[in-house]
Amino acid sequence: MPRLAPLAALAATLLPHLAHAEPTEAWQAPTLSITRYDEDWSDLADAEKRAHHWTGPFKYIPISDDVWLSTGIELRVRNENLENNLWGGADAPNDSYVWLRALPYADLHVGKVRAFVQPIASTSASVAPSPGPVDGTGIDLLQGFVEADLGPVTLRGGRQMLSLGTERLIGTRYGPNVPLAFDGLRADVTLGAAKVSLLAVRPVQARRGDFDDRTSPDKSLWGAYAVLPGLDLYYLGYRNQAAHWGTRGGTETRHSLGARWHGSRDDWHWNVEGVYQFGRFADGPISAWTLGTELGRAFPDAPLAPDLTVRVNVVSGDKDKADNRLGTFNAMFPKGKYFGELSPVGPYNIVNAYSSLGLQLAPDISASLAAMAYWRASRGDGIYDIPGNLIRDAGDSRAKFVGKEVEATLAWQATAELELSASLSAFAPGAFIRETGSARTIHMLGLESNFRF
Repeated sequence: MPRLAPLAALAATLLPHLAHAEPTEAWQAPTLSITRYDEDWSDLADAEKRAHHWTGPFKYIPISDDVWLSTGIELRVRNENLENNLWGGADAPNDSYVWLRALPYADLHVGKVRAFVQPIASTSASVAPSPGPVDGTGIDLLQGFVEADLGPVTLRGGRQMLSLGTERLIGTRYGPNVPLAFDGLRADVTLGAAKVSLLAVRPVQARRGDFDDRTSPDKSLWGAYAVLPGLDLYYLGYRNQAAHWGTRGGTETRHSLGARWHGSRDDWHWNVEGVYQFGRFADGPISAWTLGTELGRAFPDAPLAPDLTVRVNVVSGDKDKADNRLGTFNAMFPKGKYFGELSPVGPYNIVNAYSSLGLQLAPDISASLAAMAYWRASRGDGIYDIPGNLIRDAGDSRAKFVGKEVEATLAWQATAELELSASLSAFAPGAFIRETGSARTIHMLGLESNFRF
């Protein structure tokens, strides 16, 4: 992993992963995670360790022998200001809104069995033209499952968030106001140095009212994801009985075979991932692929400890609308801010080049500058947003250049629990956008306050 993760693409989704800035002590708190259920606070059975920080009594509450409770909460307020959204083509091209959410949780351990419950209370203000379920789902159950530790096998059933690898295909959708959860079964099997996760789940559909989120009747996900030292190997199956690609609709069944090579050595870090997809959509075959590459170099002894990262992503698109073959890659359930804080385009029919410079301005203040460019992978296909909705059809345009983007971010870990961050982005349209509709430069300012323990 890089010593300083580039914040331009990760500010809203990965910053909460950073370890708390605790004083050096005999015991160090575990790193907080987005999913929360994979934090291990069992060491706080020692009352002396619980006294090291004010959150200790909340993280380990002894009930009886071998029975204890862990609790925590996230309180987030996020303001986003958009000018010329979708290059001026959105229903509300100029928008300024506030997202608010609270994510408390309780994690009860009884011997080798645990019950994890995390409700969500979320709402929004001033979303135009009107808020959707991802802007606010009222009060609902975000996660709730029972888990049994059987030694080399851990079984879990219920509602849970999933984060696989770098969340290219399966992510938590943490950046938007309402994260994504799944209903179903998961088994984690330890085989020597490898850990294999077996999945059979369905995504949860957020709704605007209280206690009305439901399991999707149309979409399902299954597969196996193996994590080895420096290498991930996986198979993921996906079915959507109400899929739409362009003007075609029908049942979509995809099989994804993927591999991810990642690691670090000295001050270098890298992450390379490739996926091939096959299956059927409506009455025709599917053949799609993606390749993502990342290479970075940290300079920890230089002033501001710069970290330079470059990425190139290629995601296939459909070449011919007239045939029954579908070549558009389906990212299925990717992370919510895929290419950065401002991500009008998603990982479908796209070529993306990215470079960023991360800086450590002070022990608790990080900053970054990033530049990106986008092209269509195939002239026969349009461009899509992150959920996979077509936002610009190919039309008669033969241009491939979609546009270029710059982004600056700043994050301050004010206390161990409170983080304040800001981002400023601009996306200038390229020839394809100019030839297919409105083509104004998008500007976005994001401000966020996040209190978590």
